[in-house]
Amino acid sequence: MIRMTARRSSPPPLSTRVRDRSPGLAAGLLGGVAAAGLGLGAIVVLVMVLWISSPYPDSGPGGALHVAAAVWLLAHGVELIRTDTLSGVPAPMGVTPLLLPVLPVWLVRRAARDATDGGEDGVAVLLSARTAWTGVVLGYLAVAAPVTLFAAGGALRPSWAWAGVCVPLVAMGAAGAGVWTAYGRPVGPLERVLGLLPAGARQLIVGPGARLGGAGLAALAGTVVFAGGGVLLLVVSLLWHGGAVLGSWLELTEGGPGRFAVLLLCLALVPNAVVWAVAYALGPGFVLGAGHLVGPLSSGPAPMLPPFPLLAAVPEPGPGVALHWAVVGVPVLAGVTVGWFVAGAATAGGPEGTWSKGRTAAGAGLAGVLCAVALTGLTAVAGGPLGVAALVRFGPVWWQVAAAVLGWVSVVGVPVALGVRGWRGRAAGSAKVPGAEWWRGALLPLRGRRFSLGRRAGRGGAGAAR
Repeated sequence: MIRMTARRSSPPPLSTRVRDRSPGLAAGLLGGVAAAGLGLGAIVVLVMVLWISSPYPDSGPGGALHVAAAVWLLAHGVELIRTDTLSGVPAPMGVTPLLLPVLPVWLVRRAARDATDGGEDGVAVLLSARTAWTGVVLGYLAVAAPVTLFAAGGALRPSWAWAGVCVPLVAMGAAGAGVWTAYGRPVGPLERVLGLLPAGARQLIVGPGARLGGAGLAALAGTVVFAGGGVLLLVVSLLWHGGAVLGSWLELTEGGPGRFAVLLLCLALVPNAVVWAVAYALGPGFVLGAGHLVGPLSSGPAPMLPPFPLLAAVPEPGPGVALHWAVVGVPVLAGVTVGWFVAGAATAGGPEGTWSKGRTAAGAGLAGVLCAVALTGLTAVAGGPLGVAALVRFGPVWWQVAAAVLGWVSVVGVPVALGVRGWRGRAAGSAKVPGAEWWRGALLPLRGRRFSLGRRAGRGGAGAAR
């Protein structure tokens, strides 16, 4: 009798094994496809509604769908090429309305967060961050690739180089933010990034317990003041040129649907206009075509531009007057804010833990660098070309804005930080100034585990230990 070995059970289907081994990959793929589909669908619905309600549509449904695909790519920062120009020369369109990326970024972030959260039956289970992130990005790009191919057949054609860079970057960045949120916003990635900086700079940006340090909080406050000043300047300019703004809106198109479309475009471009206003207040201003600078000291005559409402609020050509020069109050206030917050961090430890003058000045300078980085990034994406020749450049120049921010913070923020530090030190004596630590409530730790960047050395360490 021959002994037979036990018969092994048949392996499960391949789809079951893949799902069991990497549930985050399947969920991520579906989430990425859904995020891309929802974002594209919202734009398609809006464009089709405007096309249907238009009394004089320029093309059929196919043309409207091509426009919707191009607008969806524009929301990712992709430069578009307009082929139906009067001269026959293709004209680039690189100004991305900064309100457009909000929808795709939010959708991708939420898809990655949901793909990472694999809880069942009320039990929270976090799946592999790398797997979920990879799935969402691949699913999103699987939709973006055919959309790009489809948009290439329309009058607004995407630039292949920009599409190959911008769409993956947006998908990867938003998916990474979603995974990071699902894991409770751990500080490990932040720690690794800050590990590239010198120890002194790390401690000024982020303190022990994953709290914003003096320079980090001051930079955040200064950036908020810059943004608030830009909003104020934009509102004042729109009200001051209210007649011209309203007239250009009525003149640009006829009928309710067309004017509604122009209104939507203006709303989408409001963040761009705020960044332009900040650049104007800083001094470098912005350009309306090659060689046509608009600044507080003087404004050159702009080229022939369409009667667009936001452009109607641009100051008139000619030398600046006292009213134009008053915009310098925005960078002055931002510099004072930076200095005040740095001085608060410098004196928070009491007389024994007060920062030295050199460390206080370094903290204010580092806060200025962080402000410059934030505003430079916004400036770089707030402008771009709108054609060729004279229309090759619109918006502020990023390196000029960076230099202006550093200059204003150095001239205003550093002296204010040193002056307030000295005043508080003399007024406090052996006790702390009442209310000198009002800002400490804003130093909220990031959710998740904490980390320590090490005990501060020297006299600053005594203040940190308190």
